[in-house]
Amino acid sequence: MPVEELVHKSSFDFSDRSYTICIYRRADGFTAMTEFSPEDMIINDGGDIQSLLEKHRRLLPLAIISRQMRPEKDK
Repeated sequence: MPVEELVHKSSFDFSDRSYTICIYRRADGFTAMTEFSPEDMIINDGGDIQSLLEKHRRLLPLAIISRQMRPEKDK
């Protein structure tokens, strides 16, 4: 199992809610993660923290809106 180290944690406010962004350092780069529920999360990979954080913040609204659009039975 790869070792991951938390190197950044911040909040992203969208649609009257706050979402936590965690960035982990791994042997092969960095991973950004936002958890919507224990079974539902968005994960992005990148080579450096700054560009990864920008990418994750750019894609996060799309992930949030798509989850808001799902019918109740899929949530």
